[in-house]
Amino acid sequence: MNEGPLSANETKDLLARLSHMPKKWLGQNFLIDGNIVRKSLELGEVKAGDTVVEVGPGLGTLTRTLLGAGVNLYAIEADRTMHFHLTESLLPRFPQTFHLKEGDAVDFPRAGLERPPDGSFKVVANLPYAISTPWMDGICAGPHPSMMVLMLQREAAERLTADVGTGHWSAVTAQVHLAFEKVRVHPVPAQSFNPPPKVDSCLLVLRRRPDARRLSARAREVARMFFTQRRKQVGSSAKNLFPDAPDVSAWLADLPRYGLTSLARPETIPAEAWLTL
Repeated sequence: MNEGPLSANETKDLLARLSHMPKKWLGQNFLIDGNIVRKSLELGEVKAGDTVVEVGPGLGTLTRTLLGAGVNLYAIEADRTMHFHLTESLLPRFPQTFHLKEGDAVDFPRAGLERPPDGSFKVVANLPYAISTPWMDGICAGPHPSMMVLMLQREAAERLTADVGTGHWSAVTAQVHLAFEKVRVHPVPAQSFNPPPKVDSCLLVLRRRPDARRLSARAREVARMFFTQRRKQVGSSAKNLFPDAPDVSAWLADLPRYGLTSLARPETIPAEAWLTL
């Protein structure tokens, strides 16, 4: 059986056989462009023997291409119909290399791949917009993949790779900056999907930095809370959010090292500054 991407007609026929209508709340826009599937593997420098994580495999067009390339694949699918289809169609053919989990990718950002060392796996995934930020938060908490190729709405890609001082800078963006460097953004036309989305999409390619760092759980918590009041000065927010918290007080006192004071707003604070928490 061909292990390449599903064509547009094959996708349409398979959805009909499964009596499945794409679910908007799950971000189900099924990829039907084989060139984009192959480009994803090329950009991720995917080779036989790699360990790869896939989020939301859906009908399996990317999944079967990855498995056909000889990778050790961990995939997580939230839709029960899709999970059943993959269990019936692909799992028996790749019992040693296909590890399929049913569940929410936010709860299992590495799709059940347990305690891998940093840089020992890759991510190739079509991320729904609704989970892109919390999923990335889980990935940045570590372990870090060596490479990620993420199908995203262009707006989500811009948010995840924004520069400090801009309106898109956030607690998660700071974490991405500490761990990964942006390699490339490859546009993906709406006609590459069934159904076609009404927004621009792209492949975002991120590579793990040689000196990749991650925020502590406390730093992630504090940063998230400050960004809920992003228009306020951090000194003022700290009085309400973290009264009498000595670690936050010490962090505020350390801001002059970065040319800032407690009058700064969260979006002006560089990623490195959060590391001191």
